Amino acid sequence: MKRVLAALALLALLTAPAIATELPKIVMENGASQLIVHGKPYLILGGELGNSSAGTAAQAESILPRLAGLHVNTVLMPVAWEQIEPAEGQFDFHLLDHWIDVARKNRMHLVLLWFGSWKNGFSDYAPAWVKADTRRFPRARAIDGAPLDILSTFGEETLRLDSRAFAGLMAHLRTKDPEQTVLMVQVENEVGLVGDRRDRSAEADRAFAGDLPPALIQALLAKRATLTPELAAHFNPQGHTWKDVFGDAADEAFMVWRYATYADTVARAGKQQYALPMYMNAQLPAPLERAGEYPSGASYPYYQQIYQAIATHIDFYAPDIYWPEFAHWVQRYQALGNPVFVPEAKIDSAPYNALFLYGEAKGFGFCPFGIDSLVPPKDKADPMPLVMQVYAALDQLGDQLVQAQAAGRTRGLVLHATSPRPTQTVSLGGYLFTATLARSWPEKRLLTNDGAMLVLESGPDEFYVVGSGLTVTMTRDPDTDARVAGIASIEEVSRSSGADWKVERRLNGDQSNQGRQLSMDASQMHIYRVRLYAAER
Repeated sequence: MKRVLAALALLALLTAPAIATELPKIVMENGASQLIVHGKPYLILGGELGNSSAGTAAQAESILPRLAGLHVNTVLMPVAWEQIEPAEGQFDFHLLDHWIDVARKNRMHLVLLWFGSWKNGFSDYAPAWVKADTRRFPRARAIDGAPLDILSTFGEETLRLDSRAFAGLMAHLRTKDPEQTVLMVQVENEVGLVGDRRDRSAEADRAFAGDLPPALIQALLAKRATLTPELAAHFNPQGHTWKDVFGDAADEAFMVWRYATYADTVARAGKQQYALPMYMNAQLPAPLERAGEYPSGASYPYYQQIYQAIATHIDFYAPDIYWPEFAHWVQRYQALGNPVFVPEAKIDSAPYNALFLYGEAKGFGFCPFGIDSLVPPKDKADPMPLVMQVYAALDQLGDQLVQAQAAGRTRGLVLHATSPRPTQTVSLGGYLFTATLARSWPEKRLLTNDGAMLVLESGPDEFYVVGSGLTVTMTRDPDTDARVAGIASIEEVSRSSGADWKVERRLNGDQSNQGRQLSMDASQMHIYRVRLYAAER
């Protein structure tokens, strides 16, 4: 393997054009997460392709220009081990190269998803020559001894050749893509054992019965004051075996260690060739699921600090959020020091959750799954899909948004008809913005079941609000002073790239509740410029 990697590295050095700028990197500033590309913050207005949507050159030519026209600037696409190494030792990157060329032509970026040994816990994307040789590439086993359709983390040849393939991919990227069309790489996909809490193969059983690595215990001891509640409740540093140290959580903690060890080896091999930012995603547990029902050993917040101690070549961890508690999961990952990036999310709630992510969580990227399912309207007079309206509005805000995130001048909220409270309030720039779902007058009938907004402070007493489905009341924040607030003006605005803001409508009368509230469109996203004033009582 060392000879192969050395040859790949030499080839990359001899054939790659000089990279004029530093590689993309992740920085955290004032609670904001930023992806720096070519020296500037870059906001990913993204989406992930369906699993079967990146397998041909024709799909690239059909999908990418269409998404570029819908204000998507970054596409997350799978690259499968079976695709680039169909025969052992024979690499083929022509399909990936075509996707990179088409993306660059359409001024888009890509994030690559390495479907190596695992995808959604299973091993369907490994090459056929791997899947067919169960002696060389052993399977994980269930408690009854039956082999699972899952490659074992204890397969030495599996790890060696997965790492070699990933290193080959990264070496090729360095040669092919000095322009940095590809921004980041995901290592494996939603790893974890499905069907049991841990691998019961003979090699796994021997490791489980043995002592924990002393370095892991020392790393957790160093974090003891800040361990997650789940980890702290089970961690007994006086023990030696997995059962002694982690008690009832031993099976899952053991798999966390194994997947973290495996992923770190793969990531290290790739970074030695081309050190793009690398992250791991996780399929979050459904309510009441137990380890083995959800993939046991993934980088969930519960035991993620084991990953952080072991997998030092993974830059951050990101949640795939399909459940209603979007803000909860974002905040749990934030609390562990991760930047805010959501690589997969439910597409029907995406317009609202995107505004929360960019406004409240100050994240750098949001990517609903199945983005290729969106199509532009047949008639130009018809509205775009709602998530694309959000992206169009954020695209118009441009650098103003990333600058405001870093300065702490953005907030956001989401409301649903099922929310436990009928109103939500955020504070910004000395004012309180209190939102409720839009209703008809005088019947008070709900006009929509969902609403959201992003608020950006652009100057003293001036705000840009992106949103729909809400009625918003602005008052003076009593923690600021005792004055009262009033609305000076509300304008619906838009702008083209590089142009000044254009006023589409000035909202008065019934559209502002006689100058007392911002009444958003119940079904379409708009940008509102709101100017307020504060007066003495």
